[in-house]
Amino acid sequence: MKLGFFTANLAHLSLEEVARVASENGYEMLEIPSYIGNGQLDCDEIISGGAAGLKKMAASYGLGISALSNHADSMLILGCNEETDALFKGTKEEKIKYGTDSLVKSAQAANALECPVVNGFTGIANFGRYFPFPNGTGWAEQEKAFVERFTPILDKCMEYGVKFAMEPHPNNIIYDIHTAKRALELLHNHPAFGFNLDPANLTYLGLKVENFIDVLGSRIFHVHAKDAEVVEHNIQMGGVLMHGDWQRLDKSFRFRIPGWGDVPWKKVLTELSLVGYDYVLSYEHEDVTMSVGDGVEKVAAYLKPLLIKAPYEGRKDKIFNIPAGD
Repeated sequence: MKLGFFTANLAHLSLEEVARVASENGYEMLEIPSYIGNGQLDCDEIISGGAAGLKKMAASYGLGISALSNHADSMLILGCNEETDALFKGTKEEKIKYGTDSLVKSAQAANALECPVVNGFTGIANFGRYFPFPNGTGWAEQEKAFVERFTPILDKCMEYGVKFAMEPHPNNIIYDIHTAKRALELLHNHPAFGFNLDPANLTYLGLKVENFIDVLGSRIFHVHAKDAEVVEHNIQMGGVLMHGDWQRLDKSFRFRIPGWGDVPWKKVLTELSLVGYDYVLSYEHEDVTMSVGDGVEKVAAYLKPLLIKAPYEGRKDKIFNIPAGD
């Protein structure tokens, strides 16, 4: 496995400036935003000939590109209501088209960069429909829209030799193990569809990250290195879905950097290794208790010694090679 860096952590810097910071601190791969107006990468420029220059720049710092991230625009494909106006303001149809076109263009750019994965969300029109009251068919209607809107996108990903890694997260149609399995069923196990595993998002909902890995390991295409803390002394006052500013002192849940939260990283890395995942852990900073600068240093120092470099070879001595039944 390799340690990656999500360049949106330092969105105010140019891509080359971020590459320098990542390289100097021991990171090996970059995850780069590809949604429209991100300020670091323009898909049109990449598709029209800029890919070679970007790859050369990254390589000059000893870095590869693990994934493009279209989290912002892909939210519009199902989340085509007023709640996503801050991302793009338009009619339902305009939002769907905007998100779809942007995600497909990300797949084209990934192809040009020889990058195998595009990460993103699905969005959801009304997350409250996961609870069957007052509209008992509301979630089924979302499932129908999911299949209709994402199947053509996934077919395009196949055409470009790229996989779409959806990140399970609240306010998306996929947020836990059951909905992840259901999505694969609805899409008839489309080969271009899988997951960007973010352990923090699962911890937010009280799930065991290890279970997600064991059940869905073959469909994990990318992994975020992000931690989460259920603040025990606050949990009885607000519960994990408590509203309000993330920096509230009495907040019952906080995103953290790896090693500072509740995610059992040794167990997570063990399960990832056992299911054959040998790609990237991409550090994403959402820890409101410390600066990105703190995180850049601390995450590398904490995770690099834990990364599993190769799977177990098996014992070769005589006692471990007795034929079955003897």
